[in-house]
Amino acid sequence: MRTFLTRRLISSILSLAGATFIVFAISVGADDPLLLYAKPGGYGVAPEQIQALKEKLGLDKPVVVQWALWLGRATKGDLGRSIFDERPVSKKIGERIGVTLKLGISAWIFATLIGVPIGVLAAVRRGSIWDYVGRFFALFGQAIPNFWLGIVLVLIFAVRLDWLPSSTVGEGFYSPRHYVLPVFVLSISTAAGYLRITRSAMLDVLDSEFVKLARSKGVGQTLIVWKHAFRNALIPPLTVSAVLLTGFITGSVVTETVFAMPGIGSLAVNSVQNNDFPLVAGITLMFVSLWVVMNFLVDLAYAYVDPRIRLT
Repeated sequence: MRTFLTRRLISSILSLAGATFIVFAISVGADDPLLLYAKPGGYGVAPEQIQALKEKLGLDKPVVVQWALWLGRATKGDLGRSIFDERPVSKKIGERIGVTLKLGISAWIFATLIGVPIGVLAAVRRGSIWDYVGRFFALFGQAIPNFWLGIVLVLIFAVRLDWLPSSTVGEGFYSPRHYVLPVFVLSISTAAGYLRITRSAMLDVLDSEFVKLARSKGVGQTLIVWKHAFRNALIPPLTVSAVLLTGFITGSVVTETVFAMPGIGSLAVNSVQNNDFPLVAGITLMFVSLWVVMNFLVDLAYAYVDPRIRLT
């Protein structure tokens, strides 16, 4: 176990460093960040001011040196300042992360509670009406575009029926009504994916020899499904769950845009449009760190779910 943890820790550090360097280099090389200081219709910025800004922002150094200095400060919790408004990057991320976390975690819980049980039911009742309903839901959920579904739901429930708000979040970001439509839109395709994966895994386990042996011994159907079959079928859904939870948080750009939610997704889009490379690099570091941590936790959970897995 110690060797495994050490190996994963080293690979995680290399992944973090590589991802931030690639984004940092692309952001710096895409356009001149100093153009943000040139006001439209004005007379631009004097050469002396440009040189002073380059020295202040560290743009007079090679890209590798800029990245190394930024990474050194990041290890101390200092992600630098945004070029666009000169506010600390960590503060800007902290102001937005609450909305995205609540949106992503709520959508993940909803998708898990809907997709996994329906997938188990479809597998146990294979060929029945429940199986066909589940497969139709899986096809529908994965085929429908999120942005189109969001617009339609806003039109029906916010404009026509006036049951739910159409955009933004409530005061203090704690109003549940503002999260109903975004959570449903963000989770519908994931619930469908959970359903398909759980159904396939359950069907494989239910057709295995040890399940047939349990049935021949007279073990009850409920015990077979939830103790013997479901636990052995958990590996594929468990693997996908960590990836999907991270994807909810990092990939909520479309949903946050449709519902005008001030989260990390919209902040990332704005930072790319403004070529605000300190903010882009900070958000990338947060996203990559989240992916690395979640994948590490999944690897550890494998040994608990399936004792046959040994990490050496």
